[in-house]
Amino acid sequence: MTTTILNSLARASSAYLRSAMHQPIQWHEWGEEAFAAAQRENKPMLLDIGAVWCHWCHVMDRESYEDPEVAAIVNEHFIAMKVDRDERPDIDSRYQAAVSAVSGQGGWPLTAFLTPDGKPFYGGTYFPPVDGYGRPSFKRVLLSIANAYKEKNGDVVEQAKMVESAIAQAESFSGRDGRVSYNIIAAIEKSALKMFDPQHGGFGQAPKFPHSSAVDLLIERYARTGDETLRNLIVTTLEHMANGGVYDQLAGGFHRYSVDERWVVPHFEKMCYDNSELLKNYVHAYQATGSEFFASVARDIIRWMDEWLSDRERGGFYASQDADISMDDDGDYFTWTLAETRAVLTEEEAQVAVLHYDINEVGEMHHNPAKNVLYVRAPIEEIARRMSLRVDRVKELLESAKKKMYAARLKRPTPYVDKTVYVGWNSMCVSAYLEAAKVLGLEDARHFALRSLDRVLADGWRGHLTDAETKQAGELPAYTQVDSQQTPSTLLHVVAYSDPKAERRAVCGLLDDYAATVIACLDAYEATSALSYFKFARAIGDAMIAKFFDATSGGFFDAEPAADGKSLGVLATRRKPLQDSPTPAGNPMAAIALLRLHHYTEEEAYRDKAEQTLEAFASVAEQFGIFAGTYGIAVVQFLESPVQVVVVAESKAGGTADALATVAASAFAFNKTVLRLASNQVVAANLPPALADTLPNLPQLSSGEAFAVLCSGSACQPPVTSAAELQRVLDSGLKRQSR
Repeated sequence: MTTTILNSLARASSAYLRSAMHQPIQWHEWGEEAFAAAQRENKPMLLDIGAVWCHWCHVMDRESYEDPEVAAIVNEHFIAMKVDRDERPDIDSRYQAAVSAVSGQGGWPLTAFLTPDGKPFYGGTYFPPVDGYGRPSFKRVLLSIANAYKEKNGDVVEQAKMVESAIAQAESFSGRDGRVSYNIIAAIEKSALKMFDPQHGGFGQAPKFPHSSAVDLLIERYARTGDETLRNLIVTTLEHMANGGVYDQLAGGFHRYSVDERWVVPHFEKMCYDNSELLKNYVHAYQATGSEFFASVARDIIRWMDEWLSDRERGGFYASQDADISMDDDGDYFTWTLAETRAVLTEEEAQVAVLHYDINEVGEMHHNPAKNVLYVRAPIEEIARRMSLRVDRVKELLESAKKKMYAARLKRPTPYVDKTVYVGWNSMCVSAYLEAAKVLGLEDARHFALRSLDRVLADGWRGHLTDAETKQAGELPAYTQVDSQQTPSTLLHVVAYSDPKAERRAVCGLLDDYAATVIACLDAYEATSALSYFKFARAIGDAMIAKFFDATSGGFFDAEPAADGKSLGVLATRRKPLQDSPTPAGNPMAAIALLRLHHYTEEEAYRDKAEQTLEAFASVAEQFGIFAGTYGIAVVQFLESPVQVVVVAESKAGGTADALATVAASAFAFNKTVLRLASNQVVAANLPPALADTLPNLPQLSSGEAFAVLCSGSACQPPVTSAAELQRVLDSGLKRQSR
């Protein structure tokens, strides 16, 4: 009987690390033990950073790290560490900057070589097992690095110093050196239009990524200005993406990116954060254009997330779904041969599906030429003409074909779903779901979003709200318990890990986690009028300022310094993230969170810190173009007065109240918020400070008639009781501020 010897990663929490527990490499997790071993044995460190959804990470695992010869070299000459970039983005971001400075490469797997104190001196991404792809074999690299460390140690140390300096310069901004203005908006628009692909949509050449924050900014600018050039960019991009292979035509949801300029062949992994931000894009595009197609895509994204990335029992959004089931395929689960298609469909269904999705004997996948990526090649009207059928009959056949193909696909071995619940990513999903629920009237999505946020707060926040405050959630159970003895208030990065056998680690939250959660709590307050969500937002926002704000130069650092002042590796390097990649950047998200807190509290300290944050990047933001999309959104919210629509009725349900709420939600603008209150809620004790000063004094409260009031800046307009009048007032208020 063979006994399997596990390495130390058997004690890890991360699914990516645990997947390597059987490898013959003597892996260490990131921590003091690994660094102490490297310094004690005077060995360089091999750092592998990857993710469970990363195809090439698993390829390199199988080709190299599972090879006994490679393992023997690594174990003799190196101290090996493996890091999950989803679990520790603070480590990943710094070593990505280092390897990029050395090799000009970035991405995953990230392979870095470090001095015993963790300073990088060489690295790359994927190294093949034999010489090829213009790259040396991994064995050759390992032996060369080991020899260089022994024979040319002085050069290695000098190189490490140079690389460390490069890391320090990456996204480290010296201080406030510019004024916040609309120039950045114009610069992002100019960058987007210059990079726009008018034929296929999107920006630049292959590979193509969504750039959701930039798209959202452009949608809002179009909604305000009616600029047809922007409308064309938005519609072309979002239609081509949704009709492309980068969108899962059967299950819904977007893959991570497209390897070609036509959006046809994707990298097949699916991330919750991509889909949350794209969900907002399609909801906002529906608001701005009225296109029902965009609304249908939004509903379809939710369908996929509900089915695959949702913990329906406890609430919470899972992190990702893999591209593959093994190293021998490349998206085989998602792709189809012509024979596979015909095997599950009637002849007439197959004819329609083949034409619609461009399914042929030879498809798009290089590793298996018979495999086809499903994308929309022929519209339904064209198929109806070619087959001499009615349009409604083609729709019927296509719908039947999709259901049968999806049912057949579900019988295939399914790519792994990483059920880790990350706080920041969950908060982004919560906000997107609440936005879709508000605009599209999706009560189930609203309810699940709130359950998910409740779970994040219950399991991820250690704060100082009193029991009385946590019980003011109104319609939702207040099962968030607070440890009043624990200081300081802390938000975690992970709520739950994928593997139920894994020990839960208390990974500290980063700036992104705090900022996204403040925003989600404010979105939840607006969705429910439950004051506890506002109080959570305020408490978490205050903790964010205390932990990350740079009071000297403005802006927020991405992570806390080590409590004992002893940071491992290059973690002592302070970063202030500005650039969206791949999620919205932490600093502009933090600024948005503070601006929204200021709107509800009228505390100038929040707005002042938001301004200092935006000023810290004002002179350089234009250089980032579409990668500064979230910064542009924050600038809009800073420069334009907030517009608040409050709908008040005897109860939250009712014809006039519903009509007013529908109109209030219909227009899209970053600086517009909508709140719906029952008349008995309009008392100072149940409202945030800014609203407590105005709403209880409105003259129509005693009439019993549903009404809406629009406030902008410090002034409120007279209450209105008809949807048509509210539409007029709202249009006037939003258009007047457009630039």
